[in-house]
Amino acid sequence: MADSLQKEMPLKAVQVEALVVMKIIKHCSQAFPTTATGFVVGMDTNGTLQVTNSFPFPTVEIPNTDGHHDNNAASNLAAAAPRAKTNAAYQNEMIRQLREVNVDANNVGWYTSANMGNFVNLNMIENQYYYQKELNERTVAIVHDVSRSSQGSLSLRAFRLSPPFMAAYKEGKFTTESLQKSNLRYQDILVELPLVIHNSHLLTSFLHQLPSAPPTEELSFPSNLAALTNDSNTPQQPLYPNFDSLDLSIDPFLEKTCDLLLESIETHHTELNNYQYYQRQLGREQAKITAWQQKRKAENAARTASKQELLPEDEWTKLFKLPQEPNRLEVLLNSRQVEQYARQVDGFTASVTGKMFAVKSNLIPGELES
Repeated sequence: MADSLQKEMPLKAVQVEALVVMKIIKHCSQAFPTTATGFVVGMDTNGTLQVTNSFPFPTVEIPNTDGHHDNNAASNLAAAAPRAKTNAAYQNEMIRQLREVNVDANNVGWYTSANMGNFVNLNMIENQYYYQKELNERTVAIVHDVSRSSQGSLSLRAFRLSPPFMAAYKEGKFTTESLQKSNLRYQDILVELPLVIHNSHLLTSFLHQLPSAPPTEELSFPSNLAALTNDSNTPQQPLYPNFDSLDLSIDPFLEKTCDLLLESIETHHTELNNYQYYQRQLGREQAKITAWQQKRKAENAARTASKQELLPEDEWTKLFKLPQEPNRLEVLLNSRQVEQYARQVDGFTASVTGKMFAVKSNLIPGELES
């Protein structure tokens, strides 16, 4: 009864232990620029997916060709690792051993690394579809952006595939007619869940001691509570504000994101041109079919008048071949990736614009007097 109620409750958030975050960051940073993947375990409690441990998938060594290492082949293998049969067996064995030592051993999803926010691709969709359909419907994909995190801002996000997209992907038809019937848009592919990093009380106490060094001389006991509050040896709060956030230099990450945004828009135009070419081809073939049918009807009318055997009117299916409509899934994924880049640019420019307005009088001569 409790399990059925747990499954009916929708997922509201993802809570990741700090140790798991450090393990994911270490694995993704060491494998960069190759894609790093692994699986996470934990438990589902009242709509909150608690991630308590993570394990990287075994890597497959790619032999060098002509003295060069093929990074693309290694990245493709690593990106497809979550749904590989060997890794599925490895994952089941790890979960079995975790259950033997009585720790959280429920499969709650997988993680992957990303570069410059580029993670909306077919590999990511296929992996998450495999997890939600075959292993556990209440699983998430944790995405860690190594490039963004290297600039001092941790990028760790959790995604799931939406139920409408799961149904459309199961059917396997991404045509214009099916998309219009299901009303599926690129915004409906992924559902992002709030992600919270959880620390134990012992680790929180340790973090509060980090900003200041321990005193070298012996400390005297405070006489009252006010003396304890105003003591200079009392450490400051962790992550104490600094002046680094006031730097006015343009983030190079922003420039690279704009370049990737332009590339994605060009890819979108290419897909659009391919679809328009398909429509022109389809129109020409349909015009030929219509002309052939009219000719055949005229021939049958003449045969009817002369009392001859009628010719079949469905022979056009053997004589003409309609062009195959291109798959619209790539267009949906590329549109979702364009939206991702646009959100990144919007987030970067918002902070830079605010700082520019703050120092506007110092940047523009004569602005202060006017």
